[in-house]
Amino acid sequence: MASKSSRPIVGITLDSESPGGYSRYPWYALRENYAGAIEAAGGLPLALPHAPALAEETLDLINALVITGGNFDVDPAMYGDASRHQTVTLKEGRTEAEFALVRGALARNMPILGICGGQQLLAVALGGTLIQHIPDAIANALEHEQLNPRHEPGHDIAVVPGSLLHRIVGAERMAVNSAHHQAVRAAGPNALISATAPDGVVEAIESTAHPFALGVQWHPEFLIDQGDAKIFAAFLAATR
Repeated sequence: MASKSSRPIVGITLDSESPGGYSRYPWYALRENYAGAIEAAGGLPLALPHAPALAEETLDLINALVITGGNFDVDPAMYGDASRHQTVTLKEGRTEAEFALVRGALARNMPILGICGGQQLLAVALGGTLIQHIPDAIANALEHEQLNPRHEPGHDIAVVPGSLLHRIVGAERMAVNSAHHQAVRAAGPNALISATAPDGVVEAIESTAHPFALGVQWHPEFLIDQGDAKIFAAFLAATR
């Protein structure tokens, strides 16, 4: 890849929205702190539109991939579930594009960081499955769609000793925000669960077959816990 930048180029997937609000036509969206966290860690953020047919050409341009979150869900059919919970909403075009990018990045051993819904998509790409609606699947679950602002912690998580995440953050507990109604059920045959919430909900997964393919259920770009900045630093270091 030809680049004049000394910084690793990090592709960040965009969200998509229907007409209304910002524009009377369909539009892309990206919260500013995604790019800010990448820049602060030493990377050059590059926003990626939804073009699955151009996935390989897109991957030729970048050194690492961030799959962002959003207010939608992965199609249950993608992980073999014939039923669909009434709360599930889809963005088929976005998921198709992100899935093509994730599969291509895994094939290249490119560093991947999946955030919130991006973790769930990474889990599915690694052969895992999802819980479609936490309140209906886990008794006495925490409030994973926290009522307080997202720049504040919602609950703690326990980090699995010896995992990639543990080696990165250097701690067995973190304080994280929480903005999801789904979660990883099984990480997949070549992946492991590397953090959980007090109610057992999966909070992080990682591939055992790739140098850096990490998914976190929270939003580390808000830099709530000291470990959040360490995640971005390790992600960028994996490009070198």
